[in-house]
Amino acid sequence: MDVIVVGGGIVGMSAAFHLARKGVSTALVDASHSGQATSAGTGVVFPWPFPWDTPGSWEFKARAAAHYPALMAELAEDGQVTGYEAVGGMSVDREGGDAGYDLVRSLAGRPEFATMGRVERLSPGEATRRFPLVPEDYGGVYVEGMARLDGRRARTALFNAAEERGLRYHKGDAHLAWNGHRVTGVLVGGEQLEADVVIVAAGAWSARLLTMAGVELPVFPVRGQMTHFALPGRDTRAWPVVRFGEREYYVCAFGPDRVVTGGTVEPDAGFDRRVTASGLLHNLSTAVEVLPGLAEASVVETRVGFRPGTHDGRQLLGRVERLPGVVVATGLGAEGLTFGPYQGLVAARLAMGEDPGCDLAEFRPDRPQEM
Repeated sequence: MDVIVVGGGIVGMSAAFHLARKGVSTALVDASHSGQATSAGTGVVFPWPFPWDTPGSWEFKARAAAHYPALMAELAEDGQVTGYEAVGGMSVDREGGDAGYDLVRSLAGRPEFATMGRVERLSPGEATRRFPLVPEDYGGVYVEGMARLDGRRARTALFNAAEERGLRYHKGDAHLAWNGHRVTGVLVGGEQLEADVVIVAAGAWSARLLTMAGVELPVFPVRGQMTHFALPGRDTRAWPVVRFGEREYYVCAFGPDRVVTGGTVEPDAGFDRRVTASGLLHNLSTAVEVLPGLAEASVVETRVGFRPGTHDGRQLLGRVERLPGVVVATGLGAEGLTFGPYQGLVAARLAMGEDPGCDLAEFRPDRPQEM
């Protein structure tokens, strides 16, 4: 069979890799839009479910948590530089986070949380020892299996591994080809590419592709502006991921001396790719308030990315009844780097006519949504 994947972010690249790995004739079409969420993400990887997740989300996340390290290990064995590092992570606050510890510790003992690894309670001062910018009075909980991901490197690793297995690449804007009964492929750059199935994994741009075919896909861009800092003379490579529970704020360190802070969430900005004064002010003031030690850091860059948002907060994953021949995989919002690799695998399974491995009923792309 032939499958075309539209979208070169981490979801599309994962789908293309898993298809090529199975020997499926696969083409990737990517418009290389500026503002792709994969390139701009903070880099936090926490794939495990929580008790308040819906049954469908729980199953999806539990399977994603097992898949993630296995996929990254396979790519590394293939000689790829994945940008994935299991450096551990902390959830901290001034109260010490005992309730958070009890919850995570209870989950860690379940079979589906095996990849979570060791869970430790952190008394004040211990969090600072692991991540020197965290204020001394913060305590919390440490999770060994948390990881960070450089989205650009992961995407490249998946692409290179897929290309080695026969993936064909076409750059340009895709338009679905329709024969009156089903989608038969895509048009790109004046060329028609035929396929049995088209996977639409174009992130926030996915809606445009289906609108051309008369289907309204309920996904929209949520602009995020993420600021990167440098700490010359400090080695940040072993620093864990940090979540500040009091304000749901994330910080991720990368080598040799970079710190990336949580950014803005702007659902009404459309596809405006600018770094705005208000966005930069928000990022700088919040970063220095949460981590006073960043006041003397260098501001390296601010990246702009468009997360694919949905009105009900649930991903869009599955077939579209009105468009036979199409599989949709998008809508992960701010969790694209965490769940994108597994979403891509599920999309590949659907394209091949295989069991997706989990119940996708609540993720139907054509489900009714309140605006």
